[in-house]
Amino acid sequence: MDSFIGHLAPAFNLIATDRKLVSLSSLRGEKVVLLFFPAAFSSTCDSEMCYLRDNFAEYKKLDAKIFGISTDTFWTLAKYKEDQKIPFELLSDFNKIASRAYNSLYEEFILGMLGVTKRSSFVLDRQGVIRHQEILESANILPNFEEIRRTLQEMA
Repeated sequence: MDSFIGHLAPAFNLIATDRKLVSLSSLRGEKVVLLFFPAAFSSTCDSEMCYLRDNFAEYKKLDAKIFGISTDTFWTLAKYKEDQKIPFELLSDFNKIASRAYNSLYEEFILGMLGVTKRSSFVLDRQGVIRHQEILESANILPNFEEIRRTLQEMA
């Protein structure tokens, strides 16, 4: 599917850094921001996650739950969350199920790495319908945070 906008978000069950399972279906009734990112401890991902960390209060005011999703292990993501003082949950898509479902997977990334998450953003309304989508082909580009905020503001 090229555009997910207006469609129900693909379901997932992913492991969080606290080793608990997070199910997308359990988030119904919440405004959700899903941010897929290639790799913890990489420069552009640091910029993205630290921007969200530094602006977290603004997203909280918009009543949004933020989740970072990567194919990194939950152990790596737990260390990354701790080191970067990230105030929202990071989810491991180690098996690449969610990344594939959201069309957010590089089959081949840099240096021959296979199956790495593409930098992508999705905003889901309280019914689980996707209202914003951005899937970036270049891992060096940050998501359009202004568009994410605008979409959240427009949602009840």
